[in-house]
Amino acid sequence: MADPKADTGPFSGTFDDENPWWAALFPDFHAIAADDLPPGVASGSEWTSVCINPPLYLAWLVGQCRAAGVVLRRARLQHISEAAALHDGPAAAADLVVNCTGLLASRLGGVADASVVPARGQTVLVRNALEPMIAFDDGRVEGEVCYAMCRASGGGTVLGGTFQLGNWDAAPDPRVAERIMARVVAVHPQLRGQGVEVLDVVRHQVGLRPYRKGGVRVEREKIEGRWVVHNYGHGGWGYQGSYGCAERVVELVEEIVAEMDAVAEKSG
Repeated sequence: MADPKADTGPFSGTFDDENPWWAALFPDFHAIAADDLPPGVASGSEWTSVCINPPLYLAWLVGQCRAAGVVLRRARLQHISEAAALHDGPAAAADLVVNCTGLLASRLGGVADASVVPARGQTVLVRNALEPMIAFDDGRVEGEVCYAMCRASGGGTVLGGTFQLGNWDAAPDPRVAERIMARVVAVHPQLRGQGVEVLDVVRHQVGLRPYRKGGVRVEREKIEGRWVVHNYGHGGWGYQGSYGCAERVVELVEEIVAEMDAVAEKSG
């Protein structure tokens, strides 16, 4: 996973690196020969990776949680301490809360982390199944790069995109959408030489990524006498780092539970 202490800044910052740090993770990673690059492209690389279809994946995760006995509830909280009363146990309140509130960790009472801001991401979902997946930064517009990510199981292709820090606007910008589609059509091997009308648009979408200056926060803290384990601020790498961060959360919870058990045993 990405370094949890690293700044989850605008995009990865490694598009132009000849030997990015993650190259060793992919056995077939290789640089693309200059003669095989599209006109105007200075360098490129290719490797086999994974691309998930979030609507299917998230539904599967919910199913896994329910199968494990997790009870799901919706509520509006003004303060993190209110979460303790929502548990499904016999006690009046839970002894420990795991805080995964994402972007609204910036406004939740008891947390109110001012270093958390939205990183607005605008994309276009099209029905076209575009292979291979591409990603590059042409440097033309700050906070924008070009990518096309084909989703599994007929999920279409996501075209992007933006990373606009501090922008809370959830409405798609038509001008940005035009730039996104024009860039993809200009460089994608399946589309070069055609117009944006070849794209079968499903919808225009905007997501507000939970960016945190200084990196993700995965740590324990006592708030109003109750332990809270924080896990938020992942910016644009929430899926990639989810398992690693979750494992660290479990470690912290186990530490706290062991300490509580030791105190209870000592007090007799």
